[in-house]
Amino acid sequence: MKSSSNETYSNQQGPIEQVAWGLFVIVGKEHGYSGGRQMGAGTDIRVIGEEVTAWKEREGHILTMEMITGVFDKEIDVLIIGTGILGSVECPGQVEEGIRRRGIEKVVLEKTPEACRMYNELFRLGRRVALLAHGTC
Repeated sequence: MKSSSNETYSNQQGPIEQVAWGLFVIVGKEHGYSGGRQMGAGTDIRVIGEEVTAWKEREGHILTMEMITGVFDKEIDVLIIGTGILGSVECPGQVEEGIRRRGIEKVVLEKTPEACRMYNELFRLGRRVALLAHGTC
């Protein structure tokens, strides 16, 4: 169920249970920053199945192929990229094409709350899906 704000997302059926500025709750564990300290994987995350890892390679707001990591050679059919709560991250067409050339047939770009909703939906349908998501701007 989508929340009333397009800047948050909540669905207790998960695996992504909540998304808000700088915070993800995935399988009951918080990821983000609070009180100046990192929780879990931080605010940029990679999700495959119910496993969450830090997406440390993302820098700035324009993605390069070097920033797309940890998703190749995992038999992923769909890669969802969460472009930030406000949608500030851009993924140039040549990067999308590079992802497809590396074997992931479908790339979806959405603001992070919608990307998380889509991830949950595809995950629960049994699709081989991965998420790279920016948790702030």
